[in-house]
Amino acid sequence: MPAPERIPPRGLTAATDVLEVLAEGELTVRGQVREASNAVLLCSAVLDGRAVDCVYKPVAGERPLWDFPDGTLAEREAAAYAVSEATGWHLVPPTVLREGPYGTGSVQRWIDADPAAPPLLSLVEGDEAGDGWRAVGLAEVGEGRTALLVHADDPRLRRLAVLDAVINNGDRKGGHLLPAGDGALYAIDHGVTFHVDDKLRTLLWGWAGEPLPGEALAVLARLDAELAPGAALATRLEHLITPAELDALRARVTVLRTSGRHPEPSGTWPPIPWPPV
Repeated sequence: MPAPERIPPRGLTAATDVLEVLAEGELTVRGQVREASNAVLLCSAVLDGRAVDCVYKPVAGERPLWDFPDGTLAEREAAAYAVSEATGWHLVPPTVLREGPYGTGSVQRWIDADPAAPPLLSLVEGDEAGDGWRAVGLAEVGEGRTALLVHADDPRLRRLAVLDAVINNGDRKGGHLLPAGDGALYAIDHGVTFHVDDKLRTLLWGWAGEPLPGEALAVLARLDAELAPGAALATRLEHLITPAELDALRARVTVLRTSGRHPEPSGTWPPIPWPPV
């Protein structure tokens, strides 16, 4: 029997094929991410001789969260992908909600991070970020010492900062950033998103309070239209998040468009996730 054909990572036809294989392919569990706080299973999805490596997160393996009593992590993972695709930035790997070996869960394409990619985060001495970097804040590095946590002044990260503000991401850590070998940047782990209250916690505060670039404003205008009742994105999200969460999503898009600026920490919620990686 010939080996299944691997799907290339980019291109419209390839992306359509990937979603089809993820949604309809036979899932075979290959391993488990042991250090994850919820069940994360490494799988392959195979359909008609096509194979996609993927991550399956069954709802049955989720630990209840007191501050996210509605919905599931898996539904929010699928919702984050839907919004990411609507932006046209393709920051979240292809993700579907489907039945698997352990029940309903999210299935997301596995992304191999490029080990040769330039770093996106760093710790530097002093109080200046330096050329090509944006300051986040001081971090304890042991023995009473601190260093300045910085992230790259990278347009891909800036797009992601906008997406995180839209979906109200409560857990944007460094380990969730996956630069691929083709130059694309992918972001994973979106189970704690779409809350009705301000929950934004991220390492990407380097643009806080600054004007949004024109590209971002154009994307927000498109999202505004696609989140209108009856529009395709809104209809899709109605099956993944609550009506109150959908209304809050619309409101965040409106606030971002009205202010025209990247959000700043609210002061009512820890702005940086812990641990940061």
